[in-house]
Amino acid sequence: MTVFVENEIHTEFPFDPLEVASQVAEAVLDAEDCPYETEINVLITDDEGIRVYNREYRNMDKATDVLSFPNISFERPADFSAAERSEADCFQPDSGELILGDIILSCDRVREQAEAYGHSQKREFAFLVAHSMLHLCGYDHMEPQEAAVMEEKQESILDGLQITREITD
Repeated sequence: MTVFVENEIHTEFPFDPLEVASQVAEAVLDAEDCPYETEINVLITDDEGIRVYNREYRNMDKATDVLSFPNISFERPADFSAAERSEADCFQPDSGELILGDIILSCDRVREQAEAYGHSQKREFAFLVAHSMLHLCGYDHMEPQEAAVMEEKQESILDGLQITREITD
């Protein structure tokens, strides 16, 4: 798996964002039985930066915590056979890796939400990566039952990685 992390605002965290994003992404893909090596892009920005992306790509002129841009049009969550039907668009020609998609995170929201929920920045960052990775795997939370599935999967991933709600920053 290849995870690219671009920190466009050069912010610092009390953990290594590449390490945490890679651990979480790998755990999600293992849990979802992804049969491919994958490529994921993570962009760290601030509230103003994510507001621009949200406005440009979703026509919503407001900041948010995370945006997910899947590269695969899933018919069913985690049915990776959809990638095979669009092989030229879904696989990196040089590495052969499945290009799963892009994640954009607001560092401002990571910090604010960690404080609001009483846990570490690492936990909040990992939670947002797990949430976004599930979107990249075709999950959504528009209906209550979909949201419940995502919440259960997110908690299971973070528990498995022992990224708890305890404050460790």
